[in-house]
Parts: sequence; structure tokens; C-alpha cells
Amino acid sequence: MKNFKWEGVMPAITTQFNESHQLDLNAFQINLDAQIQAGVHGIILGGTLGEASTISAEERSLLLQKTIKRVEGKIPVIMNIAEQATADGIQLAKQAEAEGASGLMLLPPMRYKATDAETVLYFTSIAESTSLPIMIYNNPVDYKIEVTLDMFEQLSKYDNINAVKESTRDTTNVTRMINRFGDRFKILCGVDTIAMECLMMGATGWVAGLVDAFPEETVAIYTYSKVGEWEKARKVFRWFLPLLELDISPQLVQNIKLCEVATGLGTGHVRPPRVPLSGQAKKEVQDIIESALLTRPQNLDYKKHL
Repeated sequence: MKNFKWEGVMPAITTQFNESHQLDLNAFQINLDAQIQAGVHGIILGGTLGEASTISAEERSLLLQKTIKRVEGKIPVIMNIAEQATADGIQLAKQAEAEGASGLMLLPPMRYKATDAETVLYFTSIAESTSLPIMIYNNPVDYKIEVTLDMFEQLSKYDNINAVKESTRDTTNVTRMINRFGDRFKILCGVDTIAMECLMMGATGWVAGLVDAFPEETVAIYTYSKVGEWEKARKVFRWFLPLLELDISPQLVQNIKLCEVATGLGTGHVRPPRVPLSGQAKKEVQDIIESALLTRPQNLDYKKHL
């Protein structure tokens, strides 16, 4: 894609299923259309929220083609790669490029706690197999592997590795990256609850989760922040925070899919081994959603800046 930029709100979009755990492409399109209409800047497929661990290569390809057709070249479509074997990661990267993806988001090896050297080799082997721009997903909290500054130094030799999804949950890491590398790597916040702080410190974008249910509010926060309307951004963010905290939970997929049901943007179904929330856990999430909907911001005017 020409003029590709790692910036703005990029939803880690959910994969929609029906009651039989099969793809629901109509529901997927409804959500995708809501993202586009809200003004998001890219779409990320097959991430954690996309339930990457339970979708097949064929389903991944189908979702990619559906998304590419729908966005009509207006925004980039990024495919996530989260494989345990380097060879599988290389194959998926080549397939994504051949099928028209704009870029890749790349996790470290899954299910094996690789050493720093092994992790760098995994990333660079995939980078060498494709010309697509790559965003490294740095999430040591959930995936137990941290991509350190020294590792990014080695990765900087590869021109197509040019962004990071910063999910260490340490906002000072944004400054460390900028102090060391300047603008060599674009930084996108990957943790909903600290997105405003990361944007203030120099992040260029936000790989968002609750955007799947609340696209306009998410894009509004980003837009207000970027144009310096901080009080407007803070007001929306303060309302949003109880919902955003649903993103930092092992059950983030179930949480966010409940939110999608409440806003008419999803079926709520997850694919096993995930199961829907029930009992007290479900009630707690629904209480947060219901409270938020009662005071949901109205008449957001961020689109005048788009």
C-alpha cells in the first residue's frame, strides 16, 4: 500500500462466530464497517482479540480478502503472525503478502520462551522473507519475552522492521525507545488503559481493543490528543477507563465481545477452548457496560479534524 504509515487507531479486530463456532462474515462486516465509519487508520487481523490460536489458515485468508475488499485501499490491512515454528511464520508472511496484506504484526515464538538471540533470529528470518512493513509486538507481561532495547538495535538493521506495538505497560519505555532510536521505530500503544499517556509521550498510534465495541470514542481520544484538545480527550478517557480495563484481563476476548453485543457490533460468541462468561464474572462485566452506556459521550466532534 502506498504511503503506508504506522500511525493512528488500528483495531485489533475481533473474529465473529455464530452459535456453531463457525465464521459469521456478516457480523464481521458490520463491525468492520463501524470501524471504517468511525475513522480508524488501519485494521489488524488475527491478533489475540481475533482469536488467532483457533482460526485456520483458510479462515485467516478469507478474513483478509473480505477486509481488503471492504476497505477499498483507503487504510492498511495488517495480518498478525503468532506461530511457534519459524518456518510457519515465514510461510504465513509470504502468504499474507501474496494475498494483498499491507503489513505484518509479529509476535515472538509462541509456547517456547526463546532466548534473546533466538527471538531476534525468529523476527529477522521472517523479515527477510517478505517486503512488507513489520510491527514487532512487545508484550512481556502476557508472552514472557521482552524485546529489549539492545534487541531492537539488532532489528534496526532491517528496513522493513519499522514499528513496535508497545505493551510492556511501562509508559517510560516510549521515551527510552525515542531517546535511543529517534523516529527509527514508530511506537503504537498496545494497552488501552495507558493509551493517552503513550500518545502524550510520543507514540504515533494505538493498537486498540475496546475500539471493537466503541470505535468513535476511541478515535475521538486519539484525534483530540493529536490536535492538542487535551481536555476533550481527558473527558472521554475518564468515561472510558472502566471499559478499557476490561482489555487487561485474561478474559479480554469474552469481555470485549460482551461489549460488542451491547453496542450492536458483534455476536458475542467465542470459539473453544474459550467459553462465554457466566455467573458473577459475567454480571460484573455487564454492570460496567450498563453503567457506561448510561453516561456515554454524545455529539463527539472529532471528525472535523479528520
